Amino acid sequence: MSPDKMVMMANQIATFFDSQPSGQAEGVAGHINDFWEPRMRAQYLAHVEAGGAGLKPLAIEAAALVNAPSEDA
Repeated sequence: MSPDKMVMMANQIATFFDSQPSGQAEGVAGHINDFWEPRMRAQYLAHVEAGGAGLKPLAIEAAALVNAPSEDA
């Protein structure tokens, strides 16, 4: 997936959970863990590790709670 599309999708999720009263980072991470395939999660985590250009702060914060894909995934 293109980096721009991945950033857009992560930011859309962050925008939704930013409106929730609590557990925003947990909500973002939960959605990504539940619905993003391992390659997408790996790309997202690598993007955050590289500085997270274009990602909302909540999307960056949630990365700490996202499950890294296993080596055999």
